[in-house]
Amino acid sequence: MPPEITRIETTEFSYTLSDVGSDPGFNLVYDPGETTERRLFSIRVHTDGDLTGEFVGGNSPAFAQFHEVADYLIGKNPLRRERHWSEMKRALRKYDRMGIGPVDIALWDLAGKHYGASIAELLGQYRERLPAYASTYHADDNGGLDSPEAYADFAEECQEMGYGGFKIHGWGGSDARRDIDREIETVRAVGQRVPGMDLMIDPACEYETFADALKVGRACDEQEFLWYEDPFRDGGISQHAHRKLRQQLDTPILQTEHVRGLESHTDFVDREATDFVRADPEYDAGITGAMKIAHMAEGHGLDVEIHSPGPAQRHCMAGMRNANYYEMALVHPDCQNTAPPIYEEYEDQLDSIDSEGTVAVPDGPGLGIEYDWEFIDEHKTGGRTYE
Repeated sequence: MPPEITRIETTEFSYTLSDVGSDPGFNLVYDPGETTERRLFSIRVHTDGDLTGEFVGGNSPAFAQFHEVADYLIGKNPLRRERHWSEMKRALRKYDRMGIGPVDIALWDLAGKHYGASIAELLGQYRERLPAYASTYHADDNGGLDSPEAYADFAEECQEMGYGGFKIHGWGGSDARRDIDREIETVRAVGQRVPGMDLMIDPACEYETFADALKVGRACDEQEFLWYEDPFRDGGISQHAHRKLRQQLDTPILQTEHVRGLESHTDFVDREATDFVRADPEYDAGITGAMKIAHMAEGHGLDVEIHSPGPAQRHCMAGMRNANYYEMALVHPDCQNTAPPIYEEYEDQLDSIDSEGTVAVPDGPGLGIEYDWEFIDEHKTGGRTYE
């Protein structure tokens, strides 16, 4: 008899980041002495046997959506992921469908435990180690990443550690702080300091005009950057604007972090509005959704870059050929990554790479990691149970 889902538990909990604050543009930045509280969620899918699918991640909007479809899963066979994915996709058609991601990942974790295989193995496992790039915090004015020279120093440090790539998240916030000339100086300082390193920049939609995006893009051309990501205030969703930007630049464009769904990703590619494709198992309807995007991009001859670090991201990247780098984010010379302290023997920190600049893919069943449920329960702020 196949397993049957009997109960689903979701838990909201909080954790704090030391020496981290926010700038006026909602970006996390280094801020000595400041603390920031973050909220996260966990999901546990229980069955009538001894199998439980687990995942920790997501955000409040995603879990609000999941609450719309949770009852549907009770009594269902958890191994029929494709069927459940399709039904939840239809049920959440009026939303962005981010609510599918956490439970789909938990169902993949459960499937791996059922078959005694890692998720990467279930996906066909193209590789066992992943080359990583250092993806920085946003700039600050607090003695951290506070100048073009500070970024260049940090890029050099990361190159010496073994990182093959380095991505700049620059200045944000109010008009007084958003200085395009300083962005251009940072691109040039980093490019001149670390020749031979793959370089990227992600303004995270900070630039207010097409002209500003064009100016920084031309500086990227001069320094032969690998990609230019989400530059300006269209929010990363305008196919027309990014097709026009591509026509003016040599640096490849990376878009679709803020585009939801397989079809919208496909349309972005077909309109020639991006060169690289973004996918994220948490944002893009789970491992099922992220792998659909990867295969679509492969059919168009394009690469997919997985957004943000995490166990699910590692398994997705391990299961695809057309990906180049694992994003070690957010890193900084003076404070830790934003990852929650919820893992027993797993981490995503600046020093988590080996001397070759790679990270391992967990090889245990499912996600292959153990969560610190004691920490999660001690920091619980809410949750719901479905049965």
